[in-house]
Amino acid sequence: MDIGFMQFAPALGNVQATIDRIDKLGEFCAGVDLLVLPELCNSGYNFESQEQAWATSEEIGNGVFLQYLESLCLRLGCHIVSGLNERHGSHLYNSAILVGPQGYVGRYRKLHLFMNEKDFFEPGDLGLPVFDIGPCRIGMLVCFDWIFPEAWRVLALKGADIICHPSNLVLPGLAQRAVPIHALTNRFYVVTANRIGCEGDLTFTGMSTIADPKGQVLAQAPPVGEKVNRIEIDVSLARTKDITSRNNILADRRPEQYTLLTE
Repeated sequence: MDIGFMQFAPALGNVQATIDRIDKLGEFCAGVDLLVLPELCNSGYNFESQEQAWATSEEIGNGVFLQYLESLCLRLGCHIVSGLNERHGSHLYNSAILVGPQGYVGRYRKLHLFMNEKDFFEPGDLGLPVFDIGPCRIGMLVCFDWIFPEAWRVLALKGADIICHPSNLVLPGLAQRAVPIHALTNRFYVVTANRIGCEGDLTFTGMSTIADPKGQVLAQAPPVGEKVNRIEIDVSLARTKDITSRNNILADRRPEQYTLLTE
C-alpha cells in the first residue's frame, strides 16, 4: 500500500482557508491509500483565547472539516488521519480522527498535553485504540505523545502496523530523531505529519517523516515549505517482530519486571 503525509500550515481560525490549502495539495495525492495531516488541522494551533479555541472546534459528525475529509477520502479512494480540535459536550480535546471512503471510522484523544494546550484541552480519555481498515491496522498518536515510549509499546501490543502521528512540533529536531527509533523498537511504520510556518511566537519545524520497522527513514520533508510525500510499503514487515531466530521483541518481554511503570 501507499502511505504519505501532507506538510503545510493550517490557517488559525479559518477552516475554509485550510480546506483550500489541502485541496491545492490534493492533486499530488492520487493513488495514496493512507494520508496523514497535521495536528489541530481544522483550527490552527496557537490560540489567543479560550473563546477562539472553542469557536474553531467542531463535534464529531457535525462539522465542516470532517465533512470535507469524508468527501476527500471518497474522491481519492483513501483513508486520512487528521488532527482535529474536537468539541464534546462542554470540553475540548486535541484529537486525531480516522476517515475513509465510507466516512468517519474512529478517533484518538491526545493523552499528553504540551505547554499551553493544558489551558484549552482536557487530557485524552479514550485510551490507545487500534483500527483495522483491511490492508493494515492503524494506531494514532498526536505530537508530544512522541516522547512517551509506553504509548508506542501499547500500540504495538495491540497489533498496530502503522502509527499515524499528526503533529505541530516546535522543538527542533527532537521528535524527528526519535520517531525512527520508536519505529525500530516496536517494529512498525510511523508517519509523522508536521506543520510549517509561524503562529504568534511559535515556529513549527516541518521535517515530516515516514519511518519503517527497521528504523530507516523512507521519506522526510524539509524544515520549511509545503510537501506531499508518499511511498509504497510492505505491511507484512510490521507483523514480523523477530530480531533473530531466537528473539522476538514482544515474546521476550518481562512484564513482571516492569511494574514500576504503573505505580
